[in-house]
Amino acid sequence: MTATPSHADWMDTLAVYLRPRVLIVLFLGFASGLPLALSGSTLLVWMREANVDLGTIGLFALVGTPYTVKFLWAPVVDALNVPVLSRLLGRRRGWLIFSQILLIGAIVLLATRDPAVSPWAVAFGALLVAAASATQDIVIDAFRVESLDEREQAAGMASYVAAYRLGMLASTAGALFLVTGFERYGFDRAGAWTAGYLAMAALMAAGLVTTLLATEPDRSAEAIRQQAGDGALVRVAKAAAGAFSEFLTRDLAVAVLAFVVLFKFCDAFAGTMTAPFVIDLGFTRDEYAAIVKGVGLAATLIGGFAGGFIARALPLATALWVGALLQMVSNLVFVGLAFAGTNLWALSAAIIAENFAGAIGTVIFVAYLSALCWSPAHTATQYALLTALAAVGRTYLSAGAGYVAEATGWPMFFALSSLAAVPGLVLLAVLQVRGHFAGLDQADRAKAK
Repeated sequence: MTATPSHADWMDTLAVYLRPRVLIVLFLGFASGLPLALSGSTLLVWMREANVDLGTIGLFALVGTPYTVKFLWAPVVDALNVPVLSRLLGRRRGWLIFSQILLIGAIVLLATRDPAVSPWAVAFGALLVAAASATQDIVIDAFRVESLDEREQAAGMASYVAAYRLGMLASTAGALFLVTGFERYGFDRAGAWTAGYLAMAALMAAGLVTTLLATEPDRSAEAIRQQAGDGALVRVAKAAAGAFSEFLTRDLAVAVLAFVVLFKFCDAFAGTMTAPFVIDLGFTRDEYAAIVKGVGLAATLIGGFAGGFIARALPLATALWVGALLQMVSNLVFVGLAFAGTNLWALSAAIIAENFAGAIGTVIFVAYLSALCWSPAHTATQYALLTALAAVGRTYLSAGAGYVAEATGWPMFFALSSLAAVPGLVLLAVLQVRGHFAGLDQADRAKAK
């Protein structure tokens, strides 16, 4: 008698992933993940091949600044329309199309710069890519929250994270394979990199098509009606003041914000230098693409869905402990790889462990950030604030990673990157003891009523 309900539950769970709104979020996740590596790890490989020194490469983490401060213009995205586009498509879709067009243009600009000749011009191009990408992320996060109902949120989150990683795969392994292919067809190295980046700009068309096929969320239209009569500056001021004041007056707000910054820090600190590390060990570009971003894909996808299962099956605090500890331990695998040298099996094992643990941690962390956004009136701006703070570790705290690697050597660097998880673990323990997660559970129950 129990087999049929169980089977039905599984079928219902799987069917959620095929709902049109969840599929739209899936493809938007791909568009969101694609640009990140173009101003990050893929760009670092390009720069290393152009013989840019490690210290400068490490400083390039700073081009991720827009991801950190995107909450500053999130109220503008929340409150204002894009001329013409918003009238034709709605506020959310208008902003999506606008940001995607800017993003394509920025990638094309970056493609025409040469890090060997003008690394700071490359930095400017990468900064523009990051700014347009951060704006797109603001809109996609708001669109996801507003489009999906409570029963679709978990599936939407898992689909988004999986597709995000696929987008990153396309702009890492895909871009590197393309560069190699262009070289084989007679392009010089600089020309091959330019062509590879132009191909990535063309791939962003997937986001444009998805946005045009989507429908404007009802909640977005309702918010516009509620703002009717207010001037543009008044709407922006209300969106900003309401979002920040509501969050900062919560209990343990400072500790929560610090935890958001530090939870993924150890993962980001090691990840900043993973590409130069693999190249320095003696692996070829194709080996890096095939193993680091190819073999690791399966581990990432499995880890993402495992993270979703853990987030649903365990209390939120317990799930965060699991994710944090897995991230911490996975960094130590690279210590062994540093001693193993150019061993393809050792590289595969290290990447599988890192991608699996990182995906679990990411999904659980996204679930936590979503749980923090209690107020429907300020979800987009608050989520932008939280994700921007989460980028602090990747952008600012990781900026000196190259200097640390040069000073200590690769084995000690990855050992230290593992210890970078300790402050986040301490804060997690403090929040748990102070009842923070019990309060989130109560907020979720109240929101579900």
